[in-house]
Order: sequence, then structure tokens, then C-alpha cells
Amino acid sequence: MNDGRERDRAIAVYGVLHDPPRRELDSLVQLAAQVAGVPFAAVNLLGSEVQHQVATTGFAGADSPVEDSMCRLVVEGGTPIMVEDAGRDVRFARNPWTTGEVAHVRYYGSHPLTTPSGVTIGTLCVFDDRPHEVSEEAAHGLAQLAYRVVDVLELELASRRLAEADARLSTSNERLANFAGQVSHDLKNPLTSISLSLETLELDVEAPDQLDTLARARRGVDRMTALIANLLEFAQQGRAPGDDVVDLAAELSSALDDLTGRLPRECVSAGVLPLVRGDAAQLRAVLMNLLDNAVKFTEPGAVPEVEVDSVPVDGHHRVEVRDRGRGVPEDMRERVFAPLARLDKRVEGSGIGLATCRRIIEAHGGRLGVEARDGGGSVFWFELPRAGA
Repeated sequence: MNDGRERDRAIAVYGVLHDPPRRELDSLVQLAAQVAGVPFAAVNLLGSEVQHQVATTGFAGADSPVEDSMCRLVVEGGTPIMVEDAGRDVRFARNPWTTGEVAHVRYYGSHPLTTPSGVTIGTLCVFDDRPHEVSEEAAHGLAQLAYRVVDVLELELASRRLAEADARLSTSNERLANFAGQVSHDLKNPLTSISLSLETLELDVEAPDQLDTLARARRGVDRMTALIANLLEFAQQGRAPGDDVVDLAAELSSALDDLTGRLPRECVSAGVLPLVRGDAAQLRAVLMNLLDNAVKFTEPGAVPEVEVDSVPVDGHHRVEVRDRGRGVPEDMRERVFAPLARLDKRVEGSGIGLATCRRIIEAHGGRLGVEARDGGGSVFWFELPRAGA
């Protein structure tokens, strides 16, 4: 038997008691009446004390005491009931819905509405003020429509939760960006003062050991400035990107232009890259980051060998940047995408680049990861939805 308080909690989750009737529920009760060949139908939700008629056809719905509900037997028993004449049925003969106190129900059919968690919260009910023969077709149709009622409630619940999660995420991203912007401003001002002071000292210092000390200090300031810029960029990514057509081949060419001096074009072989939808500048930043990583993790003295190519995968374009560097240990392949993660302290960097790349790709509806390359090295890949997919 369902506990009334458990039903109260389950009904409250769906948020249907105080809102206007759902158009989809109205359509389902109308269809239920047609299938049964009767003028009246309702979606009844039974709390611990009240029966709520949240959608009706043929009459105006109203709340009523649960002890008067004909559908209480269906909810408590968890099985459908179909009767030709409720006035002649011992279970309903004295019920106010059959005696005329509320209505003159004769033909009565009711199917339970059971949530995915197993709580029966109400019924889809059809009735008439005249007796009818109970048909197998009507019983089957009522059952199918009852399942659809629960589907509608679940779909609206999922949609509401998704909207709430999206609102929380948008607020979180906005707060993160604002916080990072404020921190960036607060840190850049003293760093600028330190940098100017070091420049002034360099003009007055001649001793080699002191100049070397100042140079180290200047490099520390530069690293901190770059780290702040990277953190700010990381915080500002993850918002909804643009929806332009982006030619990844053109963005790869631009990225290689920007990397001139670090990665010669002759070290990069490129296959055919696709057109995708999104933000060109953000996706170019992803390509540049992955290419720059390939250079940084090439063994000292070795010439970088980088391949960039794409393959279709399940409605997505998969773009791969393959290198012959040191590779990423299997147990570290997720950690490399965490903010400030630096697995090899000998390699320059802030540990923000790959985390930013992941935020960008996920904001585009895709995924980013890394795996081992046959013969040594790594394959950094990202998947983006195909245009129109």
C-alpha cells in the first residue's frame, strides 16, 4: 500500500498542483475519453488528504477529500479497475461520486499512475453517467495513455531540472569570470609596480651578480603575469560560444603562423580538417595550445613531429593532434586537464592551457582527451558535433 506522505512528496516533485493545466495532459484526458467512448476523463493525483484533479475533460475539475475518491482503491491497490456500473458494485455503491452527492458515475475505468521510483501517485480515470460494457480495447488504451501521463510528468520534471542546472551553471560561470577579473586586476597592479621598480634598478646596477638577481626577479614577474592572464582566460571560457561556420583548416594555418619560431610548418603534416560550428577564435586557441604542447614535450634536441588530422565518429568530427613526445602515463591522462596541473616541472607552462581547452570544447558540445600513440608519443583529440547533427 502506498503511504500518503510518500505520495505527497512524489506529487510535490512534479510541481503540477498550483500551475495551470498542462496542455499535454489536457490532450491525453481528451484522448482517453475518446478511446473509452465516454464524455468524462481526468488525471487525479491523490495526496494523503486531498484528491487533486489536475486535468479534466467534460467537466470542471476540483479538489476533494481523498476518502471520497473512487480512485483511492486503484492507488492503494496499484491495479486498474474497470466496471460497467459502479452503482451496482459493492466497492462504489455508497460513494458520493455514484450516489448523486457529487456525481452519478456509472461506467468507471481507472488506471494507476506509477512513477519510475514505484510510487503510485494517482490515476487516469474515465467515466460516464450511463452504464457501458467494458471492452478489452478500452482497457488497453487507458493503460497506454496512463503510461504517457507519467512520461509527460517526467519530461517536464527533467526539463525543469535542466533549466535550473543551466541557470546555476550560467551564474557560476559569471561569478567565476567576475571573480577572476577582480583578482586579475588586484594582482596586476602590484606586479606592474614591481616590474617598473626592477626596470629602474637595472638602470642603476652594474655589478654582474646583482644584474643576474634582477633578471631572475624579472622572469618571476613575467611568469606570474602570464599565469594571471591564463587564469583569467580559463575563467572566461565555458560560456556559450558563437554559432558561426568555422574552417578548422584555416584556423590551423593561423595557429601555425602564431607559432612561427617554435614550430616550423615543415614539422607539421595536416590532413583534411572539417567545417564545424562555433567560435573561431576559441577553437584556434585550442589548436594552438595542443600544437604548442607537442613542441614542449618533444625530447630535448629532437625535431618535433606533429600530425593533425580528423575522422568522423558517431555524428561528430574527431580532430587529432599526434606527437612523438614523451607521452602521458595512463593514470595521468585525466589529471592533465585539471587547472594548474603540471606533470613535468621541467617543462615551462602554467598548467592552465589544457584545462582551458577542455572548457572551450565542452562549451561547444564536444569532448577532449588524450591517449597513447602507437610507436611513442601522444594523441590529443577533441570531438565536435558535425554541422547540422
